[in-house]
Amino acid sequence: MRRSEINAILRRADDFIRSFGLALPPFAHWEPARFEAERDRIAGIVDARLGWDVTDYGRGDFSKIGLVLFTMRNGKADDLARGRGMLYAEKAMIVGRDQLGPMHRHDVKAEDIIVRGARDGARLALKLFAPAPDGSIDRTARVRVPCDGLVREVEPGGVITLSPGESITLMPGVWHAFWGEGGDVLVGEVSTVNDDETDNVFEDPLPRFPTIEEDEAPWRLLVGDYARLAEFA
Repeated sequence: MRRSEINAILRRADDFIRSFGLALPPFAHWEPARFEAERDRIAGIVDARLGWDVTDYGRGDFSKIGLVLFTMRNGKADDLARGRGMLYAEKAMIVGRDQLGPMHRHDVKAEDIIVRGARDGARLALKLFAPAPDGSIDRTARVRVPCDGLVREVEPGGVITLSPGESITLMPGVWHAFWGEGGDVLVGEVSTVNDDETDNVFEDPLPRFPTIEEDEAPWRLLVGDYARLAEFA
């Protein structure tokens, strides 16, 4: 992805999130030089990979397959292994109209996907498959998932749609893809500790993070930029 494209996406995302009254943490609005200036204070942000994230999954067509995320809080895998401490994470996501989040599963993370807002009657659509014993997609088994405390069941590859205020709980192993139906959707995610480096298993092998062509200076840094802060000061 070109940095200019990412900058434009982030500006639209910031406006969209604000339009629903969701206030992001102050560092969401820092210019890149501020991160370098605060280097001695931001280990909690950098180590937990908090902040903006934009991906096109390496396909080069963000409007068709892609996602914008902002991670607001995230615990530690070591605490998760010990069973105590900060064992949770929270994200805000923008799922565009007909923009696919490709079929994938998580081996560790359980997640609640919550529709926080939408325009013009838009809904979040999720296509679901149960996992086979080896972790692959089971195309024969029905899928049972909790939705706001009530169990819903669909055929293999069945689609559940959610309106604002509704949610779905996806346990580790459940295969899912999603998109905005009828418009863009603001989604919240509350989950077990999040590890986007290792805990995303895609049906078709895809890179989780984009390759960036630096055609202009970044407007806001992505979590993938933190390893080279000095370059953006």
